[in-house]
Amino acid sequence: MDRILRLFGLMDSLRRRRQPVTAQALAEEHRVSVRTVYRDIQMLQKLGAPVGGEAGLGYVLLPGFFVPPLMFSVEELEAVVLGARWVEQLPDKELAAAATNALAKLGVAIPGELAERIDDTGLWPVTSAPDASTEPLLKLVRRAMREERGLSIQYKDRAGAISQRVVLPVQLAYFEARQVFAAWCCTRSAFRHFQLDRVLHAELTEQRFHERRVELARQWFEEFEANFLNRPTPRADAGS
Repeated sequence: MDRILRLFGLMDSLRRRRQPVTAQALAEEHRVSVRTVYRDIQMLQKLGAPVGGEAGLGYVLLPGFFVPPLMFSVEELEAVVLGARWVEQLPDKELAAAATNALAKLGVAIPGELAERIDDTGLWPVTSAPDASTEPLLKLVRRAMREERGLSIQYKDRAGAISQRVVLPVQLAYFEARQVFAAWCCTRSAFRHFQLDRVLHAELTEQRFHERRVELARQWFEEFEANFLNRPTPRADAGS
């Protein structure tokens, strides 16, 4: 039984990673020897799991493999339910409804004794009353990110100055009191942060991102990490 659980654990470790992971790293994660990892990887391959790679280079789960539902630990289930309950309280009603649906699907995909805990894990997020006025903008920003299209926005900065600009949203942060999105500002040719409650008007444009969103997000994070990470929250654009 211990080996079966270890094999499932290895599959979970490989599924979480998109890049090859060494046997040494897997051994440290699962607190076993490197030799044990090699034997377990060979067993998974013999059982038909599409694990690619080799000793010295690392291992990766090849695309297209579906691991069927999910035997959660109690702690994993509590984490998933707590996160979904938090999303249910967001002003983003589309995401909130998706969280409710996801919990319903989860309830029929896991064993009965775990499913019963979804209704009462004893863990509930506590948030302030959401500001429903930003709901249409949240949906629009998420769509711009998903479709990699620019947003034309009218924005009021902290000083009260109003500007018109086209931005390419790359990240959206849900703080308890407000929502902030990071974007490449085509007007300033730089990354900026925008509070949704200061966006006076927004509409989707046909302008496409000049790079993939994931690459722009990586560039933003590197800049944010170097310049802003020690601040409590991203500063909203002051109109500079």
